[in-house]
Amino acid sequence: MTDKKIRVLIAKPGLDGHDRGAKVIARALRDAGMEVVYTGIRQTPEMIVEAALQEDVDVVGLSILSGAHMALFPRIMDLMRQHGLDDVLVVAGGIIPDEDVPALQAMGVKGVFGPGTSTDTIVRFIREHLS
Repeated sequence: MTDKKIRVLIAKPGLDGHDRGAKVIARALRDAGMEVVYTGIRQTPEMIVEAALQEDVDVVGLSILSGAHMALFPRIMDLMRQHGLDDVLVVAGGIIPDEDVPALQAMGVKGVFGPGTSTDTIVRFIREHLS
């Protein structure tokens, strides 16, 4: 990417009400020079994809702790494809069991980051995948 700032949407899909981790990531990405839009908690897949369209983002970061990722992420990825957002990098974080990671990657989630992942690792991952 040239001098254009990376635009990132951070979203909390489903009924998960805990968003401290999402806010930490949003701040770290902002501190790294990215433009960050945080949608808040309890977002539907439709709300997330609509926000990604409206904000013309380069990255969608999904934060989930509820265990509903295998129900919500396929719908989000399907809606993104339907709306022509195939070029948007999708990453996920939160409580996601290791055994679910291959299925998420197969549906198009490029990075999955669990608790304890350094913010530098996430920033580097995004920059490398968008360069």
